[in-house]
Formats: sequence, structure tokens, C-alpha cells
Amino acid sequence: MTDMTTRAGFTIDSRLASFLEAEVLGPLGRDVEAFWQGFAALLADFAPRNAALLAKREDLQAQIDAWHVERAGKPHDAAAYKAFLTEIGYLVPQPSDFQIGTQNVDPEIATMAGPQLVVPILNARFLLNAANARWGSLYDALYGTDALDAAPAKPGGYDEARGAAVIARGRQFLDSAFTLARGSWADLAGREGVTLADPAQYIGETEKGVLLKNNGLHIEVVFDSSTPVGSTDKAGIADIIVESALTTIADCEDSVAAVDAEDKLVAYTNWLGIIRGDLSESFEKGGKTLTRTLAGDKTYTAPDGTQHSLSGRSLMFVRNVGHLMTNPAIRLADGSEIPEGIMDAVFTSAISTLDVEGRGKFGNSRKGSIYIVKPKMHGPEECAFTNDLFDAVEDLLGLPRHTIKVGVMDEERRTSANLAACIHAVRDRIVFINTGFLDRTGDEIHTSMRAGPMLRKGAMKGSDWLNAYEARNVAIGLKHGLSGKAQIGKGMWAAPDLMGQMMVEKIAHLRAGANTAWVPSPTAATLHALHYHAEDVFAVQKTLPEPMGLDALLSIPLADGVNWSEAEITEELDNNCQGLLGYVVRWVDQGVGCSKVPDINDVGLMEDRATLRISSQHIANWLLHGVITEAQVLDSLTRMAAKVDAQNAGDPLYEPLTGNESGAAFSAAKELIFKGVEQPSGYTEPLLHAWRLRKKAG
Repeated sequence: MTDMTTRAGFTIDSRLASFLEAEVLGPLGRDVEAFWQGFAALLADFAPRNAALLAKREDLQAQIDAWHVERAGKPHDAAAYKAFLTEIGYLVPQPSDFQIGTQNVDPEIATMAGPQLVVPILNARFLLNAANARWGSLYDALYGTDALDAAPAKPGGYDEARGAAVIARGRQFLDSAFTLARGSWADLAGREGVTLADPAQYIGETEKGVLLKNNGLHIEVVFDSSTPVGSTDKAGIADIIVESALTTIADCEDSVAAVDAEDKLVAYTNWLGIIRGDLSESFEKGGKTLTRTLAGDKTYTAPDGTQHSLSGRSLMFVRNVGHLMTNPAIRLADGSEIPEGIMDAVFTSAISTLDVEGRGKFGNSRKGSIYIVKPKMHGPEECAFTNDLFDAVEDLLGLPRHTIKVGVMDEERRTSANLAACIHAVRDRIVFINTGFLDRTGDEIHTSMRAGPMLRKGAMKGSDWLNAYEARNVAIGLKHGLSGKAQIGKGMWAAPDLMGQMMVEKIAHLRAGANTAWVPSPTAATLHALHYHAEDVFAVQKTLPEPMGLDALLSIPLADGVNWSEAEITEELDNNCQGLLGYVVRWVDQGVGCSKVPDINDVGLMEDRATLRISSQHIANWLLHGVITEAQVLDSLTRMAAKVDAQNAGDPLYEPLTGNESGAAFSAAKELIFKGVEQPSGYTEPLLHAWRLRKKAG
């Protein structure tokens, strides 16, 4: 039973209250009683508003459902549909032309282009790895992945043939991005021969190398003949250190399973460790105990002899949860649970205020800003609510207006369709928009659930709405002045083991005008950074067209006229069920919110709740329209449970699904499908949280 204590008329988990008072408010010198009174007033204002916004979501969805049911069997009338969406307030008038007014934005967000990591905040080791991924070894990234077009490394010690291929690829990169005044990097005899064709690219010298800069990103060429690699290199180059993850999102949302005060305390404690700079994690490796801490800064001497430093760490965002979920960690005066997004806004901002006031070991924002990503907002009203909430949090903490910046995830259909109005609602604090294919697809399916059966998931990637979504997002961001002030981002590369394929495909995000894109690991960040040396994103942005209209975006990915074979239907159903079970069993049984989950072809993919949302909604849609039957779903779940069990056979913590069909994980999977139509916006959180809480309770 959770030990609760009373503060200012509401009850809060005693551990959470003590944490905030002792670890945050005390060091900040804030009056504790005044803080709790202010927090209570904030809740009294914003909790009812939060509930009203959720009720409006359901009301709009009910009207859209009714519209489709009334027209069942008739061809889709796009013009009438658009008029209907306008009439009910789903589509709102676009604002007059404007430019965002965000100020005090760090260069990693505003004027630099590079990779972005997203990491589960509950895992301290992963969080440290991500924060330290600002700099990465290109040699290690090439040697250990399939990004190198060479034979894989032989088992055992150092593979000299592969090492030579890595060095050759590194020289090719240097020649392409940092051309020498004479000759090739492959012919370089030593450090003294580094004279660049463009002297402006030469930034200075480090202890063991030279610091160079191209398209706003740095690299360090390390000369060290005392190392095994450097001793065999004719120039003495031991490594190429690449500036990699400029920014990282510490995620409290889709990639974690945080359902109660115990989980939230871990999240907030880890965030505090990042902000204070003292987060550490010890672990066993190779029979030794290793301790990981945050990296220090990189120092160098400029050509004029002056000393300078560059951050050794990624600039950190924290992603709060959306508006939907509540959490039992705090109960309001009426006994209801606190909206978790409000709790996150207050707690993560209070912790981040330590950084604003210069109380951290390293410092995160050099501009005195707090960076919060806010996901799953539906339309401009909800963005305006977040803006007002952040105003109130700033007042509660005594922060200047717009200290708290916001990243808007463009992953819900009502936000995409009204994106300019959404940006306008947060125009003086916005620092980020990002497309999210999976959640956006899940919402696409749920919004038009009753319009008819949807295309297969793979086919949706070529649909008109998705192409329009990806292009409009960038164009609208550019139109309203995000370039040079904020990030325009693209989604995750989900396959961390397929780096060769990533290096071929992910450069498309830059060519689409995105100045950041998500990667699944520090290694992937180092490799993806090469794309930003190959393409000047800010130059690309100047060539892109104006935003297109709404017609393509509002097209519905229906499978009109498609007659699938039984084999195709089974293939799609099995694919969905296998992915769903593989993710849910770890979430519910082990509390793992994001991990590399083998797909039906045994390819490891980074899965989070967004992937679960699309799979569960897709099956629910096909069930609703009779493409599949309940018996087919149960048969697929049973067969795929056996496959998932086999894929997890090496995990000592794993609890098999087969033979445990009444257990929490299998039950949650079934409900996500069979109750999928009625879930709010098709979200998976309500059912996942309920079953995880049951599991934790034993």
C-alpha cells in the first residue's frame, strides 16, 4: 500500500513529496508551503480544463463515427467530408501569417543540424549513454556494424582486414567533408600535413588531435601512435571522433512503463541526476564492475592561442506525457488521480530550474531555457492549454516568461490538419516540431475507424495522406520561421542492427528539409551524423516549396476495391499479433517500455507504444469490418505466442505466454484488440497501465 501524505488539500505519495522538498525545492531555496499552495491552485484551474479537452476529443470522434456510419456503402465524398470537419470544429480557421517569436534557444536546436536520440528515462545506463553520445568514435561505429561495405569482423581479437577497411572509409569521409589543400587524407604522413583547402574549417588543436568543422558540426581527428590503430597508421591517426547526437530526449512517455509513484520517482530522480550532473550507474561487464558518469567538456586551443571548450554532452530535452493519462501518485481533493501531464510539467520543470539557476555540475542549457517535448496533443486548443500550463508553472517556480520551451509532436491527425494554428498557439516558446509515422498512422486508423477497412500497414507508407503529412510538416514549419530558431524533425530509424540500410535511406530526411531526425542508439547517431556533413540542411530548406493544401492530408487510406487472398490476410494478421505480443509481454510483465523486439522475421526493431497503437488499431479495424473474425484473431494470437516465447527463450526473466493465456500479458493483448475500437483515440495506455498495475500488485 502506498504511503500518502497531505499537502495543501491534496494527497501525494510521501516519497515523492519528500524527494521534491529535499532534493529540489530545498536547494532552490523555495518556500515549501507556498509551493504546495501554488501547486494546489494550479491543479484546481488546469485539471478541469484537461478533462474538458479530453471530452471534446470524444465528442468529435463520435460525430466523425456517425458521419461514416450514415454514409456506409457510399463512395467517399472528400469535399463533403472536409466541409463536415469544418462545421464541427475539427478543422479551424488558419491564423494570419506570422513568425514564431521564440528566444534564448541553444544553437544545438536553433542553428545546428544533427541527429537526435530518444531514450527511456527509467534506465539510468541508457540515459547516460545517450547524454554522452554528443561525441562518438567513427572507427568503432564502422567496425561494429554493417554500415561498412566489408566482410564482418572475425570472432576473437582485432580483425586487421576489417580495420583496414574502416580506416579507408574514414579517409573517404575526411576527403569528402574536409578537403586538404594538397593531396588526399589517404596520403597524409602526419598531423603537420593537415592544411585544409578551406581554412575556415580548421577550428583548433586538442590534446591529441585537430578539431575541424563542416556544416556546423565538429569532428576531432585523433593522432596517437601509442594506440594499436595509430601505431600502424602511416599518419598516426588513431580515430575520428564525430560530433553526433546534438540533442537527446529523455522520455517519460512512449518508451517507458511508468504507472505509479514508484515508477515516477525513478524517472524524476534520473532527470535530477542529469540536471545536477551527478547521475551515475554501476554495472558488471567482463567480470569487472564499471561505473558510468556524464562526460566532461572537450577543450581545444584556437589558432590564435585562446582556450575554448565544447559541450561533452548532448543537449537534453525531457518528454512529458500527453493529456490523457492520470497517475495515482497524487490524488486531488475529490479523490481523483492527477493528470499525469500536469504532474510532469511541474516536477520536471522544478528539477530543470536547478539548471536555469546554475546549480548543476555541467549545465544543460547555456541560454537558460528548459526544453519539454509535449506529445499527443490534438489540435490548437490543446496546444494553447499547454502554453497556459507552462505559463502557470513558470509563475509557480518564479521563472521568467517563456523559460519553458515546448516541442510539439505532430503525431495526431487534428494537429497535422491544423498545424499552423498549433504552432501559433505556442509561437513564443516553440522549439521543435516532429513527425511521427506510427502514432500518426494509429490516429489515422482510429479517426476513420468506421469509414471502412484500411490498407495493409506496409501499403500505408505509400499513401497520399502520409506523403502529404511528411511534406506539409516541414513546409509549414519553414513558413512560420522555425528555420534558425527551432528543430524540424523526422522520425525514428527502428532497426538498430541495419545500419547499412540506414545509411542509404535516412539521408532522405535531410533532403526533405529536416534539421534533425531520430536514431535508436549512440552508434546510429555517429553514423547518421555523416549525412549532415554530406548535406547542408539549411541550404536545402531555402529551396523547398510552400505548404500544399489539405485535400491529400485528409484522404483516408481505405482498401477500396482490394480483395486480399486468405494468405495475405493471415500474413498481415500474424505480423500484427506477433509484434503486439512481443511488445506487450515485456511491458506488462517486466515494465520495459522500449526495447529491441524481434519482428515476425526475427529482425530486431525498436518498439514502443506507438508501434503497439498501430498494430492493435489495425486489427480492430479489420475485425469491425469483417475482414477477419474473432476466431482468426485468437488463432493467430495463440500461434504467435509460441513464436514470441521461442524468441525470448534466452531471457531468464521472461514468463511464457503459452499456457498462461489468462495471465496479465496475454489478457492485455486480447483487450487491446477486442476493445480497440472503444479506446480513447485508440491509445494503448489505459489498458497497459491497468494490467501493469495488476501485475505489480501480484
